[in-house]
Amino acid sequence: MLRQIEGSRAVAETVALCRPEVVCAYPISPQTHIIEAVGAMVKEGLLSPCEFINVESEFAAMSVSIGASAAGARTYTATASQGLLFMIEAVYNAAGLGLPIVMTLANRAIGAPINIWNDHSDAMAVRDSGWIQLFAETNQEAADLHVQAFRLAEELSVPVMVCMDGFILTHAVEGVDMLEQSVVDGFLPPYEPRQVLDPDDPVSIGAMVGPEAFEEVRYLAHLRQMDALVRIPAIAKAFEEVTGRASGGLLRSYRTEDADTIVVALGSVLGTIKDAVDIRRDAGERVGVVGITSFRPFPREAVREALSKASRIIVIEKAFSIGFGGVLATDVALVVQGSNSKVFSVVAGLGGRAITRRSLEDLLAQSARGDLKSLTFLDLDGAAVDRERTRMANTRRSGPSAENLLRDVGTEHAASKVKS
Repeated sequence: MLRQIEGSRAVAETVALCRPEVVCAYPISPQTHIIEAVGAMVKEGLLSPCEFINVESEFAAMSVSIGASAAGARTYTATASQGLLFMIEAVYNAAGLGLPIVMTLANRAIGAPINIWNDHSDAMAVRDSGWIQLFAETNQEAADLHVQAFRLAEELSVPVMVCMDGFILTHAVEGVDMLEQSVVDGFLPPYEPRQVLDPDDPVSIGAMVGPEAFEEVRYLAHLRQMDALVRIPAIAKAFEEVTGRASGGLLRSYRTEDADTIVVALGSVLGTIKDAVDIRRDAGERVGVVGITSFRPFPREAVREALSKASRIIVIEKAFSIGFGGVLATDVALVVQGSNSKVFSVVAGLGGRAITRRSLEDLLAQSARGDLKSLTFLDLDGAAVDRERTRMANTRRSGPSAENLLRDVGTEHAASKVKS
């Protein structure tokens, strides 16, 4: 049934349709609305049997999730940003133990300085943890991916993280075609754990593993991710057969058939990119878009095929490796290595800065002229950066850069108001 609904609420109700037996989380913006809604459904008896466990931290939330999953319960949690970093030890443990936990990551910037708005720094911080990472472009896809995530996690016995852009999706109200309980029940079988703690048949989990076997354990985790490259599109196809809509999969291409320039990105920014591409198409440029849904495992062969005809590849990403450059761009560059394609990394939208259609149009025009640098920071205030670098060079105790930049920007804003 199509409803106008907040993204967080759509995810919460969809998670409830998946019949989790244990839910625990610690509130942190912008995921709080999701877990509040799930908690309310448990309290009101709308989600039963299910135990909602209040915990004292994000680390405890993932630790309880590990215990619940190991005991044989279908388990769900959610977090964002600093919360994900606080639970990072347990995040690695969940993957290392092969526990099929599903977690929503409401993507948010990582401090310092403190910033509650969206970028992908949090997801990138745990990209090597062993969790599958699926990125949603829309709230419809965010809801659909959770249903697929439970099935994927339980088929492969591996945790799955569904990433949705904080505030941009979590707090946006838009039309979402909500599934019926019977449809989800038909698509998602009852949970039958591969491993379970049973007092009548005791086993040890999380034992010490030395050099004689640790490499093999990690390699087995890698193989499960490779298995996911087969299961993700298969599950997406099965989902389409029962719902009538395409959602999920490894990646999706848009107007790439004859494109010599292809833009690659993750998440909600894809909608704006498609609008900019449509305008450049009308101007006669052969531009297309590839949106990657499965970031981990990274679909090398699918990406290589999707980009095989492009001479220019522009990777727009909301995170970067300080001291090097784009994270996603590095993966893409490795995939197309040896081809005639040139990869450009564009870092954009950090800390929630708007990525506008106009800026993207200008970027594509710059690329068409051959003026695009290998690493670009979209809409960067270069003058403000230069002032701070000068201040730091001239004054040893120049103060924190974050506060200095805010002061500079505030002064400029006040001056512009006076002039107007």
